[in-house]
Amino acid sequence: MFLFTFLEAAVANLGIGTLGAALGAGLAAIGAGLGIGKIGSYAMEAIARQPEAANDIRMTMIIASALIEGACLFAIVVCFLAL
Repeated sequence: MFLFTFLEAAVANLGIGTLGAALGAGLAAIGAGLGIGKIGSYAMEAIARQPEAANDIRMTMIIASALIEGACLFAIVVCFLAL
């Protein structure tokens, strides 16, 4: 699968760097989505186990999600600057 993508990039004169930047941005977005999904899942599980700590858990979840999203945005910007 990847071989065909590399061959298409070579034929279209896009360059391997352009392809690498595009794949890097996509992988960063997928990784951030998976990370935020796991945070949400585990936070809901923790709230179900201890409803009295819901506010603290929710605040921690929001902070962690913001940090992951910031790192993802940084990675995407770096990939686009590599173009």
